[in-house]
Amino acid sequence: MKRARHSQGVTGGKMEDESCVLCRSSEDDPALFGDKMRVQGHNMSVHYFCLLTSCGVYQRGKEGEGVLGFLVDDIKRESRRSARLTCCVCKKKGACVGCNVASCRKMVHFPCGRQQQFISQFTGQFPSYCPDHSPSQSVRVTSDLGLVRSCSVCLDSLDPVLSYQVLKCPSCHGSWFHRDCVQRQAHSAGLFFFRCTLCNNKEEYQAEMTRMGIYVPERDASWELEAHAYSELLEVYTNCDAHLCLNDCGRAHSARQGWFQVIRCRLCGSRGTHRKCSGLKVDTQDWACPDCAKATDGRASLAASPQVPTRRRSLSSPPPSCKRPSAPAASGSPEDLLRALVPPPQQLRAQVQVEVSQERALAAALTLIRRPDFDPARRLSVRFRDHGSPWSDDTARKYFFKVLVQQIQDSAVFEGPDGCKNLALDSQALRDDLYFDAGCLLALAMVYGAPHVGFFSPALYQCLFNFPPNRPLSIAHMTPDTHLRRQVLRVAQAESVEQLRDAMDASKDFLEVAGCSRPIGSLQEQGALVEDLVSFLLIARMQLPLQRFRQGLQTLGVFEQVQLFPAVFCSVFCQAELQLSAQTLAGLFAPDFSPQEERLGRETAAVGHWRHFLFECEAGRSSVSLQDVLRFSTRSDRLPAAGLLPPPSISFLHPPGSAPGEEESLFPQSKPERNVLLLPITSSYQAFKKCMEQAVSHQVHLLL
Repeated sequence: MKRARHSQGVTGGKMEDESCVLCRSSEDDPALFGDKMRVQGHNMSVHYFCLLTSCGVYQRGKEGEGVLGFLVDDIKRESRRSARLTCCVCKKKGACVGCNVASCRKMVHFPCGRQQQFISQFTGQFPSYCPDHSPSQSVRVTSDLGLVRSCSVCLDSLDPVLSYQVLKCPSCHGSWFHRDCVQRQAHSAGLFFFRCTLCNNKEEYQAEMTRMGIYVPERDASWELEAHAYSELLEVYTNCDAHLCLNDCGRAHSARQGWFQVIRCRLCGSRGTHRKCSGLKVDTQDWACPDCAKATDGRASLAASPQVPTRRRSLSSPPPSCKRPSAPAASGSPEDLLRALVPPPQQLRAQVQVEVSQERALAAALTLIRRPDFDPARRLSVRFRDHGSPWSDDTARKYFFKVLVQQIQDSAVFEGPDGCKNLALDSQALRDDLYFDAGCLLALAMVYGAPHVGFFSPALYQCLFNFPPNRPLSIAHMTPDTHLRRQVLRVAQAESVEQLRDAMDASKDFLEVAGCSRPIGSLQEQGALVEDLVSFLLIARMQLPLQRFRQGLQTLGVFEQVQLFPAVFCSVFCQAELQLSAQTLAGLFAPDFSPQEERLGRETAAVGHWRHFLFECEAGRSSVSLQDVLRFSTRSDRLPAAGLLPPPSISFLHPPGSAPGEEESLFPQSKPERNVLLLPITSSYQAFKKCMEQAVSHQVHLLL
């Protein structure tokens, strides 16, 4: 187990000339490598960060044992183990820091890792990641000329492009930082004073910087640790400032109690008076000096601190305070990665009961997560009012989340065609914080019920997770058939400077709001103008919805998991449907055979007719298509990647009588609310095909 140090410092003699036993480096920069500590009696020195990030050493002792709980024998053992491993940067032995992804074999010394853009996270399990697997910031970069182009800590110039060396505050739009500057700021400010230098945000800033590999020591600020640094603040003002002081011992005298005890102004504290000198009662404690009384119009209560409204609590799981040995994270299928986010059985709370109707699944879910006692670690037990036969808990829960995802897609939060949605800018949704709620519900659905979302546009996925990384957006990524897109398209399609200026004049108000109203001298400036407009519409004006949506997706750690494996999850969010084929459709419906042997043979033949019919539909030898058959059976126009719930099944229609030709008149039926298809029992395939084509074409015609 590894624990980040909580104490103010480490004594034990730092050595400038000795090399670290783990990284073999003599560097001694506490901000970048941690304190360099000498192990008394063993002629050995070690960097604190090397201890935290090395793969094979853990704190098995108490805080006072060895080096901050790291036993000396364990440090020596790790040194011998790493002596056999070669650093992929300097090609020397002693590499003790490895990439946390199981399939990656890159090993480095900690200082070499910083040169090679390794990211070590000093929280949780203290993992390290190589450049190929390291987390990246998803804050998009615009080409706005008004961007600050200097580091907000050192004020030196920098290129405002997100990279390993350049970081950005997740809360404001104007703060850029050098990585080393942020690390030195964190080392100086400590946990209690480390915040964005521009917007003063603390919680989100600390969480983002920690995720990006910045070590924030759990101690007070360095300026708070200086001896007697604020001793003058402990001096109490004891002077009488009354116009006429009645104390024979002078204005500077203050008795311990009584008439001639100096009491201070309760507002500013920089003025005082003897009770007798200001005509106060002998037990008076509250007094305001004339200047403060005048400023507050005699109401001293106006200076009371205002009540800060409580913030909505985060639904993401807090990071653990210690690290235990565990297997490194490995990339796999999306289902496996999401399954890892399900709380272990010993941490699951009691189930919460939810009774819903299918049409109001979203309203019921919003009511649930807005309850003050809502806990995402509690499993849902769902019961549908409008469903006759009971379902198992697992089936009902998955069906609830499937319906919920569909209703979220159709809500005011999203816009665009089905299967390719962008976030919509809706003022009422912002007031209701519906963007946070939608992100939270999608995260819950992915972990507990419906792993595939399937309706994000590539632009939305890129804005949320920066994948593909740092790729510019274009007009094609904008929501089609909108007034704003038509305005940008008119600017982009101008073929001369005159046409471009006319298009800009027609959209003058829009360009001013976007900050793109500028004189155009040549047609070569058209591309930059269009890029700025697209960036404003998809990123700049959507900052608050994107931020709240990301925060909602952080529920149960979904957002962080997707950021770690964005390529794996891209198809989960953006791939709307499976390819419809005869084989896919045939395997989707499971036949429910009768137990009677005399019926079983006829039902088996009907299943054969069904599969033959599907292949003819695919080959174009039928008057109906596979999509028509799917719409007839399930009322769905597409086949989601997550499949259909309840699982589709086939039942059979046996002829009730023995009249000649009666069996040929049976037509297939469907129960779409249960995804049940009832196939007719016929004597030949031609009769089966005729019944199917007539029923399907008639039903599809009614649905159009």
